[in-house]
Amino acid sequence: MVNYVFLTYLAADGLFVLGGALLLAVALISKAHISGTVTIDNVAQVLLLSHCPLNPAIANAVMVFVTTALSLPAIILPNDRLWLKLHGYLVVVCGLFTLGLGLSIWFETLKTRSKLGVMWGQQTPEIQSMLQMKFNCCGYLNSTSPPFQVDPTCPTSLVAAQKEGCVGPFSNHANSYLDVIFTADFGVVAIDTILLLCVAMVLKDRKERARYRLIDAKNGYAVI
Repeated sequence: MVNYVFLTYLAADGLFVLGGALLLAVALISKAHISGTVTIDNVAQVLLLSHCPLNPAIANAVMVFVTTALSLPAIILPNDRLWLKLHGYLVVVCGLFTLGLGLSIWFETLKTRSKLGVMWGQQTPEIQSMLQMKFNCCGYLNSTSPPFQVDPTCPTSLVAAQKEGCVGPFSNHANSYLDVIFTADFGVVAIDTILLLCVAMVLKDRKERARYRLIDAKNGYAVI
């Protein structure tokens, strides 16, 4: 007889480990981008990723894999509830960890302009110039505050004065880019929630089956 509750749990557990793989892949790829060559195309992403919690994301992914490994006894043993409960508790921990990562990035988007102003001031003239060329802007607030970098986009003061500062396009890009990241984190939390509900359903199902076996044993139909 097919146990659809258990099959649903297995599917959710598979999605759970895929969520952990996504966290790990994004963190490792982001680290590779940060340590790689900075170009006009990736300069904004590199700056934004360098301020994201990448090491905690890797730790979160490792915790997901450990949690999945601890679910194996509950999968192999059809009547087990102890390992299943432990798995459920660890899923809660993983979900809260991922939620914390997503919220930390979301909070950063609420302070984008002030954060980017500090970030801009910390960059070398070469990086500032790359940002100007990427967003077709001059300076940060405007061409004189702080002063623009001379490059093909802003060759003279007259040309620079006719272009907007980088704060607007840079902020819009940062918000849209970080939105994707924290939305993905919240999506992983949703998967964790689904798995937790499946754990609860399997626990209830196994408890009911254990009760029926006990009743059958008392009536002489089965042996516990």
